[in-house]
Amino acid sequence: MSDIYILSIETATPLCSVSLAKNGVTLHEIVGEEPNMHASSLTLFIDQLLQKASLQMKDLSAIAVSKGPGSYTGLRIGVSAAKGLCYALDIPMIANNTLDAMYHGFMVISGELSDKTLLFPMIDARRQEVYTQVLDSQAQVIESTKALIVDATSFDAYLADGHHLIFFGSGADKFDEQFHANPAIQVALGFDAKASFQDALSYEKFQTGEFEDVAYFEPYYLKDFMVTAPKKSPLL
Repeated sequence: MSDIYILSIETATPLCSVSLAKNGVTLHEIVGEEPNMHASSLTLFIDQLLQKASLQMKDLSAIAVSKGPGSYTGLRIGVSAAKGLCYALDIPMIANNTLDAMYHGFMVISGELSDKTLLFPMIDARRQEVYTQVLDSQAQVIESTKALIVDATSFDAYLADGHHLIFFGSGADKFDEQFHANPAIQVALGFDAKASFQDALSYEKFQTGEFEDVAYFEPYYLKDFMVTAPKKSPLL
């Protein structure tokens, strides 16, 4: 069987990144150093990535994209780019839940965790709200993807059952001070979604033929995009 090269795109959070994997193993990755570079840098990153690997577009077997939840604008940019590449190259598209990919990426660096550990990948949804899901250390989903407004009592049921909680992702850092005094809650600072977190997941989906309909696929926004009217100037 020929080698399977999959290009992954991650634009669900302010961090823009792309990765290239061979048979599920990451070869190269480019991560934007500045937030919200998606529109200006995504295609440039893809070109640079292929140059690093000495490959051409025609060598790609599939395009993988983070489908959300996450930033409305970021997701549209990433999915639009993935669709365009799939149409032009006539190759399949693979979509990954952003929180699933974050979980698998975190588990690679976390080491062994106890059976009482619950993991909360979090994507910032502004103010005290996050997109999250709850998984145990064996990748079993305890609570599926949802929008959650976090307050001091949001996790009391888990804590009462003796669980240790780990928060990570772009939505987790803002809760470090709030839960710092609770030894049962750990906030892993500075963790964000990256394209390479999709690589192993995408290879598995490629092998089983779990592809998206490129014509009809839409990002998983979770919440409707809200357009707000600008405030009128008091001088008008």
